[in-house]
Amino acid sequence: MNENEKLKELDAAYVMPTYRRDLALVHGEGCRVWDADGREYLDFMSGIAVCNTGHCHPAVVKAVREQAGRLMHASNLFLNEWQPRLAEKISGIALGGKTFFCNSGAEANECLFKLARKWGSAEGRYEIVTMRNSFHGRTLATMTATGQTKYQKGFEPLVPGFAYADFNDLDSVRSAVTDRTVAVLVEAVQGEGGILPATEAFMTGLRALCDERRLLLLCDEVQCGIGRTGKWFGWQHYPVKPDAFSMAKGLGGGFPIGAATATPALSDVLQPGNHASTFGGTPLACAASYAALSVIEDEGLLDNATVRGGQLRAGLRDLAARHGCIRDVRGLGLMVGLELDGPAAPVAAKLREAGLLCIPTGQSVLRFVPPLVVTDAEIVRALSILDAAL
Repeated sequence: MNENEKLKELDAAYVMPTYRRDLALVHGEGCRVWDADGREYLDFMSGIAVCNTGHCHPAVVKAVREQAGRLMHASNLFLNEWQPRLAEKISGIALGGKTFFCNSGAEANECLFKLARKWGSAEGRYEIVTMRNSFHGRTLATMTATGQTKYQKGFEPLVPGFAYADFNDLDSVRSAVTDRTVAVLVEAVQGEGGILPATEAFMTGLRALCDERRLLLLCDEVQCGIGRTGKWFGWQHYPVKPDAFSMAKGLGGGFPIGAATATPALSDVLQPGNHASTFGGTPLACAASYAALSVIEDEGLLDNATVRGGQLRAGLRDLAARHGCIRDVRGLGLMVGLELDGPAAPVAAKLREAGLLCIPTGQSVLRFVPPLVVTDAEIVRALSILDAAL
């Protein structure tokens, strides 16, 4: 029995079966990972758009090691040296307001929900309009906000206070707004929905609608944020600004951390006692995040995401000319979807056998989200493996 098989047996015996998995990854460097038996893979998953600075980037590793030897946790009853520094950096990147720190994307979205409800509470407004085929998390509230019934089945009754509209359809959103509505929540690029970017007309229309009806425009940047699309945040591809947005995944360079940030006008809506998180924004998490954001700045990874993303999409379009099973190529930066004319999961399995990791999403889309440090040669290699598999 090899090491992968041994770990698979332990997993089956002692871990709740909420995932289907049979490969144990034990080491990573840049855009490559190795399994428990020493086999190397080209990683175009990035831990599901988490390891934006690559696996085990030396600067992030150094920050974690040094901070782990100083102070890991002290609770939010005290200031720590990295949380306000990280908040200042985020404020400079977008919106210029204040940030709440938590541990995950779902928690960051929960913060957005509470912020919106608190803001609208005096007028009895609490309902949030979200998009069909969106994805916002696995807690009861974020699962309800997620406009996909497959994630909700078996967990009813759902949390009240959410209504659904069609993505990229402004009339649908307008029809969903009522006197109870307080906010609209949107992803600039729907990730789990199949790598679908919002149109400029939709985003500008949402901003105008929210201004007209005095609603908050909220953006979920958990997957499409932190440089993934070639800009710090997906909404920055459009001539609009949200009132608040969530982030996580790539924020910590592989270390778990989430956050919600708001404009100055909304930054003080939540007051002491309104919201909290025991592990939110620990010295260790914030040191890792500060290092990861600095790497993206110092190494020009926004530009690299733009250039390499263009290379990847161009290569996929070349493959589409030779493989009739390809229906569409879409995305922004290094958040790229390849739509097939049949199920994507079997193709993803073939790619893994050939040494390339990617993620099937929806029923028929292969999702490619490599680290932002990916090179020209690694894009070429991935395209070659895909070509052979198709």
